[in-house]
Amino acid sequence: MSLDVSPALLEQAERGEVDEAEFVDCVRTSLPFAWEMISSLVAQLKVDGGEFADNQTPPPDEQARGQLLRALASDAIRGALQRHFGVRLAFQNCHRVAVFPLDSSVDERLARFTSIRGQLLNQSPTLRDC
Repeated sequence: MSLDVSPALLEQAERGEVDEAEFVDCVRTSLPFAWEMISSLVAQLKVDGGEFADNQTPPPDEQARGQLLRALASDAIRGALQRHFGVRLAFQNCHRVAVFPLDSSVDERLARFTSIRGQLLNQSPTLRDC
């Protein structure tokens, strides 16, 4: 199971629309490693500016890696995080998370990061098991 969903939140979903803030809080508490990584990258982007901020350090263990995979592979979770933080998220190699501002001036950089070429250039033998 990827999220620890409270009975109240599950009941909301069964009735229809879900409050996105409550969903985001569920993600925050269920996937703390992923939340902290994305939060820190958003803060770094705000402080440093630039086109993007990214993490290149592999997670400390498989549980942490799994959190990143669940957060970024789910369209619903990823979309909610992007809206919550006001950024665009990009992902490579099971751990390289990047945050890009919504500003269209970085569209070309985002396209390079998410390109096939970008993926291939970000490969290394140490990342084969991720």
